[in-house]
Amino acid sequence: MESGLMSPSLSLAADSNQTLTYAKDMSNFITQVFAEQLPVIKTGFFNVHMSQGVVITPHWHTNATELVFLISGELQTSVFNPFTQQLMTYQLRPGQVSQFPPGWFHWLVALTDNTHLLTIFDVPTPDIVYGGDFLRSLPPEVAARAFCINPVAYAQTVAPIQKPVILGPPPDCSPAPGSGKSNQ
Repeated sequence: MESGLMSPSLSLAADSNQTLTYAKDMSNFITQVFAEQLPVIKTGFFNVHMSQGVVITPHWHTNATELVFLISGELQTSVFNPFTQQLMTYQLRPGQVSQFPPGWFHWLVALTDNTHLLTIFDVPTPDIVYGGDFLRSLPPEVAARAFCINPVAYAQTVAPIQKPVILGPPPDCSPAPGSGKSNQ
């Protein structure tokens, strides 16, 4: 039996609204329950609230499987299968789930306002590698050699990514000229 289960201060309850992980604004935020909030837990989750068009930016987990459970709203999940080189996209409605294996690059987009979901992990502390952090850390000369792209254009493109972007687009984002889309 685990020693934590024998502790006189054992608690088997936590409030997922108490620990704010990230807030973009009052309608788009993430709270959590992981080992820090519930020490005997072998899993954990993020409690996510999103508005239409907001994205949990592309990322992957080196050490965890993630299960997305949609509580309300509509959500699109996308994951890149590294074995088949295929992008797999699913549209979820309340009660439906999507799963991401460790190391698989993925993202989520809220299709409606008041989207509420849990992202549940099989470890008490998941590693998270954000695509934006990777892009802004990749030296332009390496991008040029690896992908035959203009290093100056690459540097200009990733320059606005100054810190991790968890729920995108960032508040100061403006559409790229002529694209009708975000420049980040």
